[in-house]
Amino acid sequence: MEEKKSGNSMLKFAPFKSSVDEGFWHRLSSLKLNKFGIDDSPIPITGFYAPCSHSRVSNHLNLLAESLPSDLGEESTEPAVSRGNRNRCPVPGILYNTNMVESFHALDKQGLLKAEAKKIWEDIQNGKALEDSSVLSRFLLISFADLKKWSFHYWFAFPALLLDPPATLVDLKAASQVFSVEEAESVSTALNDWRGSILTTDVPFFFVVIDSNSHATVKHLKDWETCQSSAYQKVLFGFYDPCHLPNNPGWPLRNLLALIGSRWDIKSVSFLCYRETRGFADLGLSLVGKAQITVQQGWGDVHNTPNAVGWEPNYKGKIEPRCISLAESMDPTRLAVSAADLNLKLMRWRALPSLNLNTLSSLKCLLLGAGTLGCQVARMLMAWGVRKITLVDNGRVAMSNPLRQSLYTLDDCLNGGEFKAVAAVNSLKKIFPAVEAKGIVMAIPMPGHPVPSQEEQSVLDDCRRLHDLIDSHDAVFLLTDTRESRWLPSLLCANTNKITITAALGFDSFLVMRHGAGPCSSSHDSNCEATNALSTDLSNLVLTNRNGGHRLGCYFCNDVVAPIDSTANRTLDQQCTVTRPGLAPIASALAVELLVSILHHPDGIFAEGEIANSSNNGSSEQPLGILPHQIRGSLGQFSQMTLVGHSSDSCTACCSIVVSEYRKRGMEFILQAINHPTYLEDVTGLTELMKTATAFQMDWDDGTDNDDDDCVEI
Repeated sequence: MEEKKSGNSMLKFAPFKSSVDEGFWHRLSSLKLNKFGIDDSPIPITGFYAPCSHSRVSNHLNLLAESLPSDLGEESTEPAVSRGNRNRCPVPGILYNTNMVESFHALDKQGLLKAEAKKIWEDIQNGKALEDSSVLSRFLLISFADLKKWSFHYWFAFPALLLDPPATLVDLKAASQVFSVEEAESVSTALNDWRGSILTTDVPFFFVVIDSNSHATVKHLKDWETCQSSAYQKVLFGFYDPCHLPNNPGWPLRNLLALIGSRWDIKSVSFLCYRETRGFADLGLSLVGKAQITVQQGWGDVHNTPNAVGWEPNYKGKIEPRCISLAESMDPTRLAVSAADLNLKLMRWRALPSLNLNTLSSLKCLLLGAGTLGCQVARMLMAWGVRKITLVDNGRVAMSNPLRQSLYTLDDCLNGGEFKAVAAVNSLKKIFPAVEAKGIVMAIPMPGHPVPSQEEQSVLDDCRRLHDLIDSHDAVFLLTDTRESRWLPSLLCANTNKITITAALGFDSFLVMRHGAGPCSSSHDSNCEATNALSTDLSNLVLTNRNGGHRLGCYFCNDVVAPIDSTANRTLDQQCTVTRPGLAPIASALAVELLVSILHHPDGIFAEGEIANSSNNGSSEQPLGILPHQIRGSLGQFSQMTLVGHSSDSCTACCSIVVSEYRKRGMEFILQAINHPTYLEDVTGLTELMKTATAFQMDWDDGTDNDDDDCVEI
C-alpha cells in the first residue's frame, strides 16, 4: 500500500478484509446436510460491515450464521436480514459451495468475478445502485465444506470496477483540516443524525452538501440529480469507510467513483471517508479527498462491462484460497458436549464451586428397569453430566408406554415392540450423541418365581451376568416394577458396597432411598470380592459402618417376610404400575439428586442419614444441603418427608447372615432362595421371629379377663 505522494498520483485503495464467524460454517454445514444435498447452485448470502471505529484497526466484512438462508423452510432461499443496526450494514453476496475440493480448485474464478462485476455495472446503469447503494459493495465467496474433517476451503472476492485510466489523487487530508469550525460542527451533527436514524444508519453511500451558511445536509445518492440546480458551497460524496489508514481510502470508494463517473460524468470528485469513534463522527479520523476521473467515450454502455479486480489475499499475502479447520468446535457431538456442560460449568462460577464434573462424567451408572422411572432417571443423569449409562430390561415397548415413558415413541411400539433397553439407548444417543449408553436385554431372577430344572442354567447365567454388571458399575438404580425383582440386586450391591438408589411408586405416593453400606466393615476394593469368596469369617460382617454409627438399612430391612411373587392372582390394575403421571418425574429427579449428593459428601456411601429441618444436620457444611436416607412423598397430600431406617440383622437382602451365605455358597444359595419361598425367612430367623410373635400374642390373649375397671379409653 503506497502512501499519498506530493502532486497528482494514482489513487490507492485499502483492500476489503473478510472475517467469518464459526456460526456461519455451522449453518452452512446444516444446510448442506439437511437441505441442499448435492445441489451446488449459487446461494444468496449477506455480509455485514461498519465504518472504521478505531485509529489502528480496520473493520472487516463479517459473515454470521444469519448471513445464510434459514434451514427451516423449503421456500426460504434468501437470508432474513433485519435492518436498522448501525454496526451491521448489510451487503449482498453470492456463495458458490462445491461438492468436491477438486471442483473448488477448478472453478473459473476470473469468470465468476467478472459475472459479479457485471451485476454491479448493471445496477449502476439501471439506477438500482441509487435506490440501494449497498449493491456497490457486492461480494463473492467460493467454498468447499469437508464435513468429514470439518475443514473449509474458501476465497472471497470484492469486485471493483477498474477506471481506465485510473483515478488520480489531488488531495487527501483529515476532515478536521478541511472544514471550518462552523462547517465541522454542522457536518458532524448531520452525519450523527444520519447514523442515528433507523432509516439511514445502515445506508453506506450518500453525499454531503454544505451551503453558504456552513449548514451541512446528508442526502441519498438518488437525490443527486434533483440537487444539481441548487448552489452549494461544497459537495462531497461519502461512504462508510472500513479502513483505518490515514493516507488511503477504503475499497468501497472504487465502485462509488465508477458510478459517479459513468452516470453523472463528473471529472473532479470530492469524497468523504466516514469514520467514527464510540458511535459518533470523528472528523480527525475521517478523510476528505479530491480525485480526478477521466472517463473514456462509451464507458457508460451497459453492455460494455469494465474489467474488475478483487480476489482477497490469504493470511500470507498471496492471492490464494484460505482453509480453516474447525474439527475441535464444529463436530456436532463436541458442540453438544460443550452445550450440555454449559449449565454445569456455570454452577461452578458461584452457586457450586465444589461441583466435581470429572467425577460425574466418569461415573458408571447401572439402571435396572427401563420403564417410567428408568427413562426419567437416564435423562436426569445426562443433565448432571453423567456420560456412562447402562439400562437393563427384558420388556418390549407397548402402545401404552410412550405417553409416560419419555424415551419411547410410537415407532418403538410397532411390529411387536422394540426391546426397551435397546430403544432407550437409541433415544439417549439421539438426545445426546456423546452419551456412552448400553442396553442389556435380560430378566432379573426373583425369589418366589421357581425355576424349572431345564431353565436353571439360563437363570444362573443371568445371575452371574447381573453380578458382573453390578461389579463393573459405580452406582446402581433399582427401578423395576416388582418388589421381588429388587432382592438379588440389593444383595449383590450389599456384597460389593455399591452406591444403591431405590425409587418405588404407589398410586399417589413414592419412596426414594439410598441403601446403606454393606455389612463389610471397610470400603470395597478390587480385591475385596476375591477375599470374601475365600473367607467366611463373620467378624467382618457387622451392623455398624466405618464411622462407628449404625448402618443404614436397605429396601428390605423393614420387612418381616421374604419377597414373593407379587404378580400372581392379581387383576390387571394390580399387575401394572398404576400411578399418577406426575409421580415418576418427581421420584426420578429426587433419586438422581440423591446420588449427586452422595458423590459430593465427604463420607459418601457411609454418610449418616439426615432429617430435614433437624438441628443435628451438617447441611450448612455441605454445598448440596442435607443427605437424607429415605424420602417419602405423597401427591394426595402434596407433602414430602425424610426418614432414617437402620439396617436389620434379619434383613433378607443385606444382613450379615445372607451376605455370608452368598459368599460361601454362591449361585447355589441364590437358586435355593428363588425356588423356596420360605428359605430366606428360615435362614435369617424371621420364621422363628414370627413364631415367637404368634406365641406371645396367644399368651397375651390367654392372660386377659373381662374386668374393664382398670382400662382407660383413648
